[in-house]
Amino acid sequence: MNEQPPGARKVTAGWTTRRWLRVSVAVTLAVLAVLGSLGVWAMARTSQLTEQIVDRRGPALTYAVRLETALVNQETGVRGYGLSGERDFLQPYAQGVTEEREALRQLETLLSDSPRARAELATVRRLSDRWQNDVAVPIASAAPARAVSIASARVTQGKASFDTLRDALTTQQTRLGEERAAASSELRRATYLRNWTFTVIALVIVLVAALAFEALRRGITSPLGRLGQTAREVAEGRFELPIAITGPADLRQLGSDVESMRGRLLEELEFSETSRRLLDEQAADLQRSNAELEQFAYVASHDLQEPLRKVSSFTQLLQRRYGGQLDERADQYIAFAVDGANRMQVLINDLLAFSRVGRVLNDHEEVDLEAVVGRALDNLSVAIEESGAEVTHDPLPKVVGDATQLGMLWQNLLSNSVKFRRPDRTPQIRISVRTDGNGLREFAVTDNGIGIEPGFQEKVFVLFQRLHTRDAYPGTGIGLAMCKKVVEFHGGTIRIDPGHTAGTRVVFTLPVEHSATVDGAREAQP
Repeated sequence: MNEQPPGARKVTAGWTTRRWLRVSVAVTLAVLAVLGSLGVWAMARTSQLTEQIVDRRGPALTYAVRLETALVNQETGVRGYGLSGERDFLQPYAQGVTEEREALRQLETLLSDSPRARAELATVRRLSDRWQNDVAVPIASAAPARAVSIASARVTQGKASFDTLRDALTTQQTRLGEERAAASSELRRATYLRNWTFTVIALVIVLVAALAFEALRRGITSPLGRLGQTAREVAEGRFELPIAITGPADLRQLGSDVESMRGRLLEELEFSETSRRLLDEQAADLQRSNAELEQFAYVASHDLQEPLRKVSSFTQLLQRRYGGQLDERADQYIAFAVDGANRMQVLINDLLAFSRVGRVLNDHEEVDLEAVVGRALDNLSVAIEESGAEVTHDPLPKVVGDATQLGMLWQNLLSNSVKFRRPDRTPQIRISVRTDGNGLREFAVTDNGIGIEPGFQEKVFVLFQRLHTRDAYPGTGIGLAMCKKVVEFHGGTIRIDPGHTAGTRVVFTLPVEHSATVDGAREAQP
């Protein structure tokens, strides 16, 4: 029985479902972590470039254009004032100076991260200051007549200085435009990389989900489905079908365990089938034995009774006719023959009564025990009167059973209490009744007779078991065996109370109402 059933094997190698899941999740998380890091970098780069274009390169180019506009306005105002000598032309110059200062202040902040742009801005500032000092400030601060003469004298110098300044502004704007274009191009590339990164992440997630679903289907759900289908087929009776063992190591181990269980069940089923056939054979033997017993009972009740009656009749006739005519030993032999025939007849009658319990007498109905005990006392009235026995009892209930069998039960118990009395005291017989916790009525027949030794309290219920010689106490030894058979047939138990020493107390139980226990006891009888 310690060997593994056929088809079962111990699975120890290979990856388990937990290991597959752990490795798969780890690889997936690593890939997603790399892609996520790239996506985060792309988003950060996109945000950085967007911030650079929106907050620096674009505004820097705008303020560079404003700076040029402010300087052009200054040049226009100074030139107009120098030609006409009218102060109204200095209003664009004054506004240009203010705008120039604001533009230079903003450009200083916006171009703080670019040394080259700051150098170009410094060049513009230097050229602007030179033009201001050489041309614009002298003309703007002079009187109208003086301003015209200064302007006429410095027209060539002013034009050359401002053209140089204009070229520096153009160079600055060109550089800022190129930087903004480069930043925009890099922003487009970063945006393209970001979009593709998140697209790849989405595709990886979809691919991982598909692979996970397919892996679960092939590695777990399909093997479990095959295992469950095979187990259901085995449960339906196909015990010879081997269990499918596929999938990861732990599922294969599970399949191997189920296969071992199937093999064990198959062995147990074969053993049960063998046991069932043996039980069927024993049942058939019991049926034949019961039939033979019934035949024996029939023979005993019909075939043996007639020759036994002849033997008894002729021995009695021989005793009456020739008694006293032969010698004393012949009279003794004749008396032995008459006694043996009578005892044989009583024994056969008792055996027939014992065999009828549960087989012939099985009419269960409501029985009034008051009436049953009354009839038993009437049948034993002569013995009770001769012994002077005093019989008392509690109010007796009604029970469900066979009236004839219950009559034999009470008559045997009361007869034993009268028979096995002490010669030196008056027999006192007490019948008590109570209800136990199992819905049964417990009856007790108590007497003050000779009692039963503890070592014989179980043997007295065995057929033909006698504790005394026939000369001391007549009988066949069947009475208590019949009582036990009657009580058990009614679904109860019977015993000798070992705690009662001043005589004998027989305790037995009977059901109050009709129950399945009684039906089972009755159907169990042959």
